[in-house]
Amino acid sequence: MTRTLVLLLLSLAVASCGQEEAAQGPVVSAGDAIDLVMETRFVADLPTYDSVPLPDGLEWVTNEEDPVWSSPEARRGGAFNTFMSSFPLTLRTVGPDSNDAFSAYKRFTNLGLVTVHPNTLDFIPQLATHWAFDPDAKTVYYQLDPDARWSDGKPVTADDYLFTIDFMRSEHIVAPWYNNHYTNQIVNVVKHDDLTISVEGATVKPREELLFEYGLSPTPRHFHRLDENWVRDYNWRSEPGTGAYRISRVEKGQFVEFERNEAWWGDEKRYLANRFNPQTVRVTVIRDMNVAWEYFLRGELDAFPVLMPHFWHEKARGPAFDNGYINRIKFYTDTPQPSAGMWLNTADPILADKNIRLGLAHAMNVELMLKTVLRGDYERLRTHHDGYWDYSNPDIQPREFDLRRAGEYLDAAGFATRGPDGIRMRGNQRLALRVVYSTQEHTPRLVLLREEARKAGIELNLQLLDSSAAFKQILEKQHQITWMAWGASLTPRFWQHYHSDNAGKPQTNNITNTADPEMDRLIMEYRAASDKETRVRLAHTLEQMVHDSGVFIPTYKIPYTREAYWRWLRLPEHYASRTTEAIFNPLVEGLFWIDQDIKAETLAARARGETFEVVNITDTTWRGE
Repeated sequence: MTRTLVLLLLSLAVASCGQEEAAQGPVVSAGDAIDLVMETRFVADLPTYDSVPLPDGLEWVTNEEDPVWSSPEARRGGAFNTFMSSFPLTLRTVGPDSNDAFSAYKRFTNLGLVTVHPNTLDFIPQLATHWAFDPDAKTVYYQLDPDARWSDGKPVTADDYLFTIDFMRSEHIVAPWYNNHYTNQIVNVVKHDDLTISVEGATVKPREELLFEYGLSPTPRHFHRLDENWVRDYNWRSEPGTGAYRISRVEKGQFVEFERNEAWWGDEKRYLANRFNPQTVRVTVIRDMNVAWEYFLRGELDAFPVLMPHFWHEKARGPAFDNGYINRIKFYTDTPQPSAGMWLNTADPILADKNIRLGLAHAMNVELMLKTVLRGDYERLRTHHDGYWDYSNPDIQPREFDLRRAGEYLDAAGFATRGPDGIRMRGNQRLALRVVYSTQEHTPRLVLLREEARKAGIELNLQLLDSSAAFKQILEKQHQITWMAWGASLTPRFWQHYHSDNAGKPQTNNITNTADPEMDRLIMEYRAASDKETRVRLAHTLEQMVHDSGVFIPTYKIPYTREAYWRWLRLPEHYASRTTEAIFNPLVEGLFWIDQDIKAETLAARARGETFEVVNITDTTWRGE
């Protein structure tokens, strides 16, 4: 596989889901336990599917040759404690309010048919052991692993994949993005026997992209009753998964706990063995990162992300580090970059004017923010799809801070005079815009941009919300500007973010409400293109159109991860992988383990005032030139 075909494990918001929620889940007070038990369906109620014979001449392939990236020294057991800034609005993985920051945990309790090796970027088995390609270049066949089991012990069969299509196409899940994708992109799933399926896509794709674009995960047909009450009835039900963990305990407003599945079917598989090692994972709600840091310093959290400069340069210091109780690691990665920046809602009457959007872009002093608040640690993001190698448009540069050019655009929009406070006016209308964001620690960044924007006569009013409330407002298109990042993917994604089919609708990822007929045409051409050269050319053209529209103001990218962690967390010799997003995310790569002996040793040494060797790791193995 080429470097272009990198599969990133997504973190923050990835795919859109659902329209406005029609019914709420059970009403529970903060601190109340949520009953996760859901009565399974009777066998007679389960949908069944007919088998179709396999075509002759299929060439089945697999990949058991790539290097293992877990450690044979890993130990199973222990409790890993981490945190989230707000409690999820639902445990559903699709439907209203499911696309929040916690969705990164929920979605990784289920595996895909195949995945990408995080270092070689070759495809490797997961729920499928082998795969084969049809000459039509639209269909891929899969042999399912007979050992695969749901977390409730039931076998994973071909019927669970066919049920995925019924489920994702159902209006009852109130998820328009999934309805569209599993109708217009994945057009058919066929059962050939209980352990063999084929997936047909809408258009011809290169083989590597075929495996990714038309892959899917199973849905436990024995768990779901699809009817008009599904959104309400399943709001707080924990779906069985195929991964190492299942949600085992929930305290409303306080925490979600995952338990490792006993005798997990993946434990003996080449690429799954010695991974996902803690016995339990508790994700506690701590709304303030500074408070969470105090929990971490007391040893009540095991690891802490220190990407933010003031955490890395200032907080990750002191006795706990000097005495060797807590380690630090900076690990460079080689991945497409999340699209961090300001997203402008063109449905807003002010931001509908392109002159306003371009004037705003030139009024954002991103360079000063990078140099001062961010200590020079981060780099400037150029476009929405930055770091996608061939697919990224090398000719695009982000708009620079330029008050003269900002003034020209704002004058052209009719905001040519200033009020007594220096803010531009158009008649009696002030040029004031609201910026929604969800991370308290980002406030200094936005304050700097706000003060610099005042020089151009723009007032930015900052609105800090918790992540669940922010996502809800954004996906319902109630924002003017939002400060956020979308996760990266295998190749650029234009349809979900910029096609008019997703404009003006709640719970879709077109949060700029872009609706351009020419862009629509090229997006559909890009989706249908079967050769890489055409797709790259169209991606460059579309990226230029996005840049020209001014609906997204790119800010920064971070070509590494930085984390602080108590010394009882152990890592392989190579620490992490080429495409690691977070070293201590237990549900994604899951390479680390908890050494209970070292934990006891560390806590005892701290009590006695004894010290260990200081550990500060910088790994540049995957650092790009």
